[in-house]
Amino acid sequence: MRLRTEKRIVIFICTFFLTSQFFVYGCSPANILASGGATTMVVAEGDRSLGSVVDDATLKVNIAAKFLSADDELFLNINTTVLEGRVLLTGLVDNQENRIEAVRLVWEIEGVNEVINEIQLGNRDTLKDYANDLWINTQAKAVAAKTVGLRSVAYNFETIQGKIYVAGITSRAQQAEDLIEALKTIKGVKEIINYIIVTKK
Repeated sequence: MRLRTEKRIVIFICTFFLTSQFFVYGCSPANILASGGATTMVVAEGDRSLGSVVDDATLKVNIAAKFLSADDELFLNINTTVLEGRVLLTGLVDNQENRIEAVRLVWEIEGVNEVINEIQLGNRDTLKDYANDLWINTQAKAVAAKTVGLRSVAYNFETIQGKIYVAGITSRAQQAEDLIEALKTIKGVKEIINYIIVTKK
């Protein structure tokens, strides 16, 4: 009963956020806890146009709404990162059918150019596992801020079972390499999956 109530609360909060034009990050319980329930505004990093940032934010809202209308489990358990119409899906689901359905739903949305399916089968066995992922993700953001400064806003991090998925767009190849190397120093990290797009200046 308690878990069902908590899910309803998260769905309510995320539904409220979906009405805001400034909603950016995915509405998973991890993101709600990590952000303290606060909305986050997209900042147009120097390597991206404001138009592309707005388009990606719109896609992200549409994907979240699609998941919510289809199945609250998809909505709660899958994180989305959108960069130039390229959608990265991460998270944990109970079965292969949900994994496939999530990809199908995303492809139904106009403006999606590519879907990268990194959704894993399974669940976090204990609260300790969940807390560990949150801790690693918080450390990843702190390391990024220390390594690349204000440009850390150009990168997104999701941690699933000790694996950090990092995505972003930059024209600074060395900056991206430095960031990946710095992330490797975080205690408890099992693997770093790099989806950073390096563009030409």
